[in-house]
Amino acid sequence: MITITETIPVPSPRERVWEVISSPADVVSCIAGAELGEEHEDGSFDGTLVVKFGAVRVRFGARVHLELDEAEFAGRLTARGKDGQAATRFTAEAGFRVVEDGTGSKVAMDGEVRLTGKLTSLIEAGAGVVVSRMTKDFSARLVGLCAGPAEPETPAAAAASAAVAPERPATLAARIRAWWAALWNRRSERTSEGGTA
Repeated sequence: MITITETIPVPSPRERVWEVISSPADVVSCIAGAELGEEHEDGSFDGTLVVKFGAVRVRFGARVHLELDEAEFAGRLTARGKDGQAATRFTAEAGFRVVEDGTGSKVAMDGEVRLTGKLTSLIEAGAGVVVSRMTKDFSARLVGLCAGPAEPETPAAAAASAAVAPERPATLAARIRAWWAALWNRRSERTSEGGTA
């Protein structure tokens, strides 16, 4: 079993941090190697995550359920899945809460991941380094995303920005499509500049 307990300081108002942390598309955009898949009728969605353990890259697929308590700025995530070769299965549960912290906020997270199968010992042996690396990367991306505009616009400013930017998608499916489009554009730009997608 892998236990995760992290507190991430974010220098943004709690409402803005909650807006980001409660959006699956926004959260996935903060996790390197993660992708959102199909949304299901029960509100759950598919997801994948590619993680490097030493020289080995493992691709996990999962069905994810997210429960949100907006009044408490808290949520709970549960996931069940397996790696691409079906050699290792996992179940995960995690809780998170956004609390005010001086002029900013902090996100407190705790969770457990249970593993069974051939890659269990490899994954558990490298979990400490992987979790530390992913937390650092996630924290930096979350802080950057939360620093984006969150203040309500005046009617004139809203009309001006509507001419150049699409309205924030209201549904999960629309947000996922918007995120994929943005990701594709970034990859295309990197490719045209001589980078790798």
